[in-house]
Amino acid sequence: MLSKANKPTKPKCFVKAVLSSAILASIVIQPAVAEETYIDIFDYQTENALNFEDETGKYGQVKFNLRYRFEMADVADNGRETAYANTLRLRFGYLTPEFYGLQAYGEFEGNVAMQRDYFSPKSDWKGDLGREVIADPQSAELNQMYVTYKGIPDTELKAGRQRINIDDQRFIGAVAWRQMEQTFDSGLITNKSIKNLTMKVGYIGQVQNIWSELDTVQFPFLNVNYKFKGLANISAYGLWLADFDTGQAGRSAQTYGILVNGSPKITKSVKLHYHAEYSYQADYKNNPNSVSLSRYSLMGGASYMAITLKGAVEELGASGGQAFQTPFGTNHKFQGWADKFLVTPKDGVRDINATLTAKPFGVKMAFVYHNFQSVTNSIDYGNEYDFLVTKKFGKHYQLLAKYAYYDAYAVNGNAAYNSALSQNTHKFWLQGSVFF
Repeated sequence: MLSKANKPTKPKCFVKAVLSSAILASIVIQPAVAEETYIDIFDYQTENALNFEDETGKYGQVKFNLRYRFEMADVADNGRETAYANTLRLRFGYLTPEFYGLQAYGEFEGNVAMQRDYFSPKSDWKGDLGREVIADPQSAELNQMYVTYKGIPDTELKAGRQRINIDDQRFIGAVAWRQMEQTFDSGLITNKSIKNLTMKVGYIGQVQNIWSELDTVQFPFLNVNYKFKGLANISAYGLWLADFDTGQAGRSAQTYGILVNGSPKITKSVKLHYHAEYSYQADYKNNPNSVSLSRYSLMGGASYMAITLKGAVEELGASGGQAFQTPFGTNHKFQGWADKFLVTPKDGVRDINATLTAKPFGVKMAFVYHNFQSVTNSIDYGNEYDFLVTKKFGKHYQLLAKYAYYDAYAVNGNAAYNSALSQNTHKFWLQGSVFF
């Protein structure tokens, strides 16, 4: 924590100044004319070079992604100093040309910490043990290495270390927000033999997580998705996770669910949005606990021109000290960007939220409000306020500013129950990306 003498700028003032600067910069940098620029020429030459001067992919393709990020994390009254991370992440990969239906891809990923002013507890590189946690360790790894086969009609077979995102990533996702993403040593079959129907069947044997740790699991899954064009997507899924690592038996669970969502267009300027999902989770294999839990997620909203308003609720249930968990999902997308609920607390969580987005001058802006409550024992966890400003420049460049403020309640025994959920938290990110 900062001393009183070094108190940071008040959150609202800090956010207002930073986001205003980001918006102004995004608008000012807009190209004045539609003529070809030096950047267009550079992009074309770079694309050509990465394709080995052949757009057909005859010689394969090099893929390149460079992302700089500044992150600040400050948590009240927990005995740690404010964390500051300046990191630079590189992904560099090569996709081979296709040969009789076979194709391979390999990708390196490395993250450099340009200062040690943050704590990375689950990696070999620890940083400063006296500061807040930021989950972007300095590390290097083989991020992806897989082979695909497309010789069977309407079917793709993929085997190896790969990025997997299923539906909205609630249960299986790459956690792409972090500098070192999550990938899976797995086999995946995707079939589209029936029109508008996509079936994915997979088996995950090991997970390489955002800390560059390897996590051995036995994790088959099934996902079936049917699209009603312009109206709805319907998905049904099953996941069977068995974790035999020491101390991890409690993660073993079987999960089943169904979801319906869509964004039908009502008029040229008006679009509706909806999402309805139910999931059931029970103990599986070596889990010593008796688990029978439910989760539901509901959302409704509308867009007019470039403005969208959504209201939603998601509840992860709890019973007998057990709570509904999603250990391999992209959990940063859900229940607030301050990451207070990456692991569901033992009394569960109900997240009532509202999202407002707009896109003036091509600049995407978003505000999200969350109210967090428990499912059992009537605990008010707190509120969260999230802000985002981002702008893409052409096909290959992006700037982003993002802020999260978790305003905790210390009532109804919350502080005694879980101190982390009763501590106000500020997080801020400033990021620039180049990707080819």
